[in-house]
Amino acid sequence: MVEADTQSPENTDNLPFLAPCKTLDTGAPFRWLAEGYADIKVAPWQSLIYGAVMALICVLLGVLGSYWGGFIIPLVIMCGIVFLAPVLCLGLYAISAQLERKQPPMLGRTFREAAKRRLGTELVFALILLVIFLIWARAFSMIQVFMPMEATPAWQDVAAYHTVMLVVGGFFATVTFCFSAFSLPMIMHRNVDAVTAAITSINAVLRNKGVMLIWAGIILLFIVIGIGTFFVGAIFLWPLLGLATWHAYLDTIDASALPRHAEGITATPRSVGSE
Repeated sequence: MVEADTQSPENTDNLPFLAPCKTLDTGAPFRWLAEGYADIKVAPWQSLIYGAVMALICVLLGVLGSYWGGFIIPLVIMCGIVFLAPVLCLGLYAISAQLERKQPPMLGRTFREAAKRRLGTELVFALILLVIFLIWARAFSMIQVFMPMEATPAWQDVAAYHTVMLVVGGFFATVTFCFSAFSLPMIMHRNVDAVTAAITSINAVLRNKGVMLIWAGIILLFIVIGIGTFFVGAIFLWPLLGLATWHAYLDTIDASALPRHAEGITATPRSVGSE
């Protein structure tokens, strides 16, 4: 048996505005991690190469930031991560997609999928993310008016400052998570534009708030561990998150009514037994 497919790449008339989502159980995030770990066991060095590249990029950007300093460097770091992350993530999704199709996980194919075939849609997605991050950065610069200026500020003033920071940061983090939770896997899986993928992701997150809150907490924990171990832990944990995100997408989104890519890994249906 193979994956159901109701739309060919040529048949794009009367497409739905978004792909429907399933109702998830609370154990779903841990199941996604288990499936991602299973992929790492089958393709260990391919996955860890992506993790090493992610860690190296973060280290290099951190060194640049500490060397030059100033407001412009965090902005450059933010822009670099926004534009590089989609390429790296789609490469990880391509590893899982090849395994599902009983194909050997070849790095050359993953880079082609990420840096060539899906590049246009990736850049649109990255630009939308960049706009969100720029507004986020501007909001944080405005928060500085709440910073206590006294040498020994009252605890109420310190608490108010940090409360405003948490509220504003939490708002933008939530928007970013809703927007991107399933967008990139959908771009990899089906021939859709960035807006359709983003709307599908937002809808799925809002319809599974409790489960997605658990998933967001796991993502935050893995990111903190990766940074806290000077990116050594990131070499394993961040690819695990990427592979698990692919399985999260397949478990949540029903994209069978949307057209398949005309070429590439996901142009071929996956085996149902591999899900």
